[in-house]
Amino acid sequence: MDSTPVMNPPAAISLVMTIFGLTYLALAVGKVPGLRIDRAGIALVGAAAMLAFGVLPLREAAKAVDYETIILLFGMMVVVAHLRMAGFFDLVTEQITARFSSPLPLLAVTIGLTGVLSAFLVNDVVCVALTPLILHLCRRLKRPPIPYLVGLATASNIGSVATITGNPQNIIIGSLSGIPYLRFASKLAPVALIGLVLNFVIVALVYRKTLRKEGVGLSEKNEHARPRVHRTLLIKSVSVTLITVGFFFAGRPIALVAMVAAGVLMLERVRPEKVYAAVDWPLLIMFAGLFVVVHAFEVNVVETWGLDRWRALLDSPVVMVSALSVVLSNLVSNVPAVLLFKPLMAVMPQKELAWLALAMSSTLAGNLTVLGSVANLTVVENARRAGTELGFVEYLKVGVPLTVLTILVGVAWLALVPY
Repeated sequence: MDSTPVMNPPAAISLVMTIFGLTYLALAVGKVPGLRIDRAGIALVGAAAMLAFGVLPLREAAKAVDYETIILLFGMMVVVAHLRMAGFFDLVTEQITARFSSPLPLLAVTIGLTGVLSAFLVNDVVCVALTPLILHLCRRLKRPPIPYLVGLATASNIGSVATITGNPQNIIIGSLSGIPYLRFASKLAPVALIGLVLNFVIVALVYRKTLRKEGVGLSEKNEHARPRVHRTLLIKSVSVTLITVGFFFAGRPIALVAMVAAGVLMLERVRPEKVYAAVDWPLLIMFAGLFVVVHAFEVNVVETWGLDRWRALLDSPVVMVSALSVVLSNLVSNVPAVLLFKPLMAVMPQKELAWLALAMSSTLAGNLTVLGSVANLTVVENARRAGTELGFVEYLKVGVPLTVLTILVGVAWLALVPY
């Protein structure tokens, strides 16, 4: 692919740095004063500016978009949408209510279930599905919801470390790095497992007084309530999901597998608009825009830096990448941060290890604050609409120690455990 800038180098560098800087500044803030634009719109405007000012040809911009990433993410959203409509998540939470009603077992199952589901399904959409169900469960058991909501948000990030399909940034990393699904999971699933145990311990300690308060049981009105389950769709959705995950581990092209799974599930008597409404279109738009913005920055600016001469900074890829990732992920969010690392990864002597460190750290960094990941914001916003406030400072009680400990575990695991 021809990656020659279309403007003279000095002018292109200045212009690209300005557009890139303004785009990432707006992404960090999350909005533009005086406008109602969101992060997806910001990325789209940044990409449009790169094209409008001629720093990147339209044909090259189209090639810069990693369509495998977009297809994989879209396919997984369609799969999860069918699981939701079939009543899968309602049924699972109903079973939890029936078997694990004591405070600590309920917390453990909430964290474990969220972690496992987030490992194979995109964690953002898992949080969309589970947050209202956890709130409903807490109301039925008459328990304070905050410990369980914090456990849900943090476990969704930690569990998603385990596989390529766990979260959007891992999907990007899987596509760019070419690391096989099974190999990725074998390296990072242990980190996720240890992290979920730490998650339970920290949440249980921070909220030990709250969790000691016993609930007074189910209300009569809801005691015999049963979840709405569409049996045929449930069987088909769960079967397709399990087969899809099996093909992932078997090494089949994951974007192709996800798209085929979505296509099979669309052959149902379900109104398509219900499925389309469950797709996070703004996230897909943000991805496409960022691919263009970052590629323009890479072609016009980064290629002049001589990254191959930065050997002194590349000798400890796990520590260096993890430290930078934690900072950037909490400044501009983890998806934009991951794309910034693409040119640096090209000159890494241990590329696979560096990509794995990036996947681990950018995901676990999302637990630091409420604003650290889309999954966190999903839980907070859904809870707020239902009348439960999970505040910024309240979240930090768990977020700060959990992030520090899990990243230390991740760094130690990748640096010290041989494969």
